[in-house]
Amino acid sequence: MAKDEVDKQPDSVSSVLKVFGILQALGEERAHGITELSQRVMMSKSTVYRFLQTMKSLGYVAQEGETEKYSLTLKLFELGAKALQNVDLIRSADVQMRELSRQTRETIHLGALEEDSIVYIHKIDSLYNLRMYSRIGRRNPLYSTAIGKVLLAWREAEEVRTILAGVTFQQSTPRTVTTLEQLMTQLEKVRAQGYGEDIEEQEEGLRCIAVPVFDRFGVVIAGLSLSFPTIRFSQEEKGSYVAMLHQAAKTISEQMGYRDYPF
Repeated sequence: MAKDEVDKQPDSVSSVLKVFGILQALGEERAHGITELSQRVMMSKSTVYRFLQTMKSLGYVAQEGETEKYSLTLKLFELGAKALQNVDLIRSADVQMRELSRQTRETIHLGALEEDSIVYIHKIDSLYNLRMYSRIGRRNPLYSTAIGKVLLAWREAEEVRTILAGVTFQQSTPRTVTTLEQLMTQLEKVRAQGYGEDIEEQEEGLRCIAVPVFDRFGVVIAGLSLSFPTIRFSQEEKGSYVAMLHQAAKTISEQMGYRDYPF
């Protein structure tokens, strides 16, 4: 887009265009000085400098001390890699989730960690009229959901505390844990038994069972869950639910490159 076209845009849009113009220029060559970069993107040196300092503070740009040139860091690559990972993960999980849906007729979720919450990245709706309300992209707390518990249980205790440092434990139901120490005790059990449960902790009348999905490095990157109203829950069938979830999660983990699924 030409300079005069950029200048006609609203300030917020113009700023975004300028930022991406700078990023694109930095991506085409390893490093640029401010003078060279300002000529390349047709902006004043003061404007380019201001944007570079902001991008530098956010970790997207690095400055080479001796030459005072600027270059991209790997942060954009990391963001792109996460997006690709989720695309591959959802593609791999979809087949297994549809099979779980066929076997159980219940709601199946795939959730991932996003800052201090769980975000649903894929879902297969229940085939029953009475079902759990949820949507892809929705966030829920880590401490009161089955997926949230499996996303935390395979992490070091210190990392869990860091993730939840700014979280206020809100009691959604009488069963919701209200302290970090209560949750830490639960997480030990989750890891030992290989699955997490939400027994009416997020919503009364709703139960969930979740198991971990691992990436090729053995890191839990998602939780796979089965959700159903308590009136359809059968304690006698719980073992088979867990077994089906583990088999599906093992297959997904293998497709993500992990061959040592522990359950």
